[in-house]
Amino acid sequence: MERKRIFILVKTYPTISKQYAELVCTAGVLEDGSWIRLYPIPFRLLQDDKKYKKYTWINVEVTKNTSDFRVESYRPDIRSIILEPEIKKKNGRVNWDIRKNIIFNNQKIYTNLKELITEAKHSMKSLAVFKPNKIEKVVVEKRDRDWKKETLEALKAQARQLDLFKTKEELDAELKPAMKIPYAFKYKFVDDVGIEASLMIEDWEIGMLYLNCLKLKRDESLAIQDVKNKLEDFAKTKDIYFFLGTAKEWHNVSPNPFLIVGIFYPPFERK
Repeated sequence: MERKRIFILVKTYPTISKQYAELVCTAGVLEDGSWIRLYPIPFRLLQDDKKYKKYTWINVEVTKNTSDFRVESYRPDIRSIILEPEIKKKNGRVNWDIRKNIIFNNQKIYTNLKELITEAKHSMKSLAVFKPNKIEKVVVEKRDRDWKKETLEALKAQARQLDLFKTKEELDAELKPAMKIPYAFKYKFVDDVGIEASLMIEDWEIGMLYLNCLKLKRDESLAIQDVKNKLEDFAKTKDIYFFLGTAKEWHNVSPNPFLIVGIFYPPFERK
């Protein structure tokens, strides 16, 4: 067990599995700029003083995840999580300069998909910063509307086994799973040599954006259009980078095993 200081960059929308119940895949960079993945984390069952935000530093004890061949994967001791104060804002606004200095410290920014995928296959590298040459459009695809019954049962069983200093009543109140997003939102883009890809966006923020739009508009088609508008606006007005991560089960077998697990969208620098 070793303690790591991690700048959180990735929080994926909660998923439910039979093995681990409801989980959030979390990733970030260490002080030397190298990537680390923390998994599994039952985020919504954490105590409030353990619930971390994106773009904040945390300290946590970890061990290498020997069941995951991907080099960045570690198991966290969730009881050891310590949150550091949030980065101070600049004139009341997000301090993008500080974020960029941390994220791009000793960080290779990929622009070529073939190069990144080849490295992933050979070195088991599974997290990277990618800069698309051009974002062509946002694609929306239907997904299953409901979680599978067996995974919901696993969620209930495992949550009650966790010793998170909460009473049975408190856990029961929190056992309602995160709403399943019945649509996949994807960016279709090209790299620096014109190779085209369409990758699913797994970022928690996009899932919550859809739910908030649905709550406001009370119409799925309008909520979908609001999310598309937001993502298209990012593509037009922001200096977009993708945080890409592979799915373990597809890492060695898929022609392109990467997903967009986070979107970094600072403003364009003024010239």
